[in-house]
Formats: sequence, structure tokens, C-alpha cells
Amino acid sequence: MPNYRRNYVSGGSYFFTVNLLERKKSLLVDHINELRTAVKNTRKNKPFKIESWVILPDHMHTIWTLPENDNDYSGRWREIKKAFSKSIEKDEYLSPTRIKRNERGIWQHRFWEHTIRDENDFQRHMDYIHYNPVKHGLVESVKEWPHSTFHHLVRQDYYLEDWGETVQDLNAGERSES
Repeated sequence: MPNYRRNYVSGGSYFFTVNLLERKKSLLVDHINELRTAVKNTRKNKPFKIESWVILPDHMHTIWTLPENDNDYSGRWREIKKAFSKSIEKDEYLSPTRIKRNERGIWQHRFWEHTIRDENDFQRHMDYIHYNPVKHGLVESVKEWPHSTFHHLVRQDYYLEDWGETVQDLNAGERSES
């Protein structure tokens, strides 16, 4: 098994992909309010800045910036996953191993993390996040997806409302990890 090593940078900005265990489910959008509550409560105890976020039915992408002298993004994800899992009804399949470990069968154990290197890297990941619902065929236009920080960023004049509808925008949305 590979020896995974995470990069921890105090006060750093990170891109994350977090997946459900069963990728055909839609728990994240079906229980969007529970997910929002889990994030909100985690931020009260362990603050972080949300730069961008998109929530799809079975996975999500986000960029966070942590406070100076803090690099504990793993603890934050653990709290979010735990709070979300406790807030929804148990109806998932539980393997004997998960039962023995007293684990829910909701989340993949790991998550993808990428330390943002510079402004260009930041912008590429921002674009990727917001274009993701189009990439997965959930909508035809970025502005159609309701579970995204795109709308907030349009109000802040970060994006134009029709962003993602030109060839240049489409290329920007396909430059990063899935």
C-alpha cells in the first residue's frame, strides 16, 4: 500500500475533494441543510475561511484557507463528516467490519488534498470547482447549480453570471483534478 503523506502548511490554502463511499447516492444534496449545519458548527470550534465550495450529489470540492499557525484540516474534515453522519438516518449498508468498528458506511475514509501554490493555482481550482456540476452533466450552465459558492462570488463581482459559457471558460474549468 502506498505511503500517503499530506502536506500541512500553517495558514495555507487547500483544495479538497471529499467523496461518499457509495458514489451513486445523492446524500449530500438530499441532506444539504445537515451538511451546512455540520460545516457551520465545525467552523465555530475550528475556524477556517471558505474560498469556494460546490456540493454535488456524491462528492464535493472546496478551497479553504486556515488561520495562521493552524494546519489541522484533517481534524476539521473529521468533525464535519462525524456531525453530518450523526444528523442523518441510518439506512446505508454496513459491512461486518464497519459494524465491528462502529462506523457508518457514508464516507470514503480518505479525501484528496492539494496545497494551493500560487494565485494561478488558486484560480484554476476555483474555476474547476464551479464548473464541476456542468462537467458531470448535472446542469448545462454553471449558474444553474444551486449548491455552489458561485452565486455568492457573482454578487461579489468575482465571476460574471454567464461565466463558464465560453470556450475560454470551459478550458479553465477542465484544468484540475477531478
